[in-house]
Amino acid sequence: MLRQVAEETGASVNQVVLAWQIGSRLPMIPLAGASSVAQLEENLAAVDLNLTEDQRSRLDSVH
Repeated sequence: MLRQVAEETGASVNQVVLAWQIGSRLPMIPLAGASSVAQLEENLAAVDLNLTEDQRSRLDSVH
C-alpha cells in the first residue's frame, strides 16, 4: 500500500509515511533522523505532501 501511494504521489515511501503521520487525526509527532543533507531535504519535503482522503483511508486500513 505504501509503495502504491508513493507512486501515485511521486513521493518516496518515507515521505508518504511522514506526511501520513503529520496529517494524522490523532496527535502524533514523527521523529525522523537524517544522516545527510539529502535525507534531511527528503524529510522536509514530506511537510508539503498532501495526501487525499482516499489515500489516507487506505493507509489507515493497513494493519
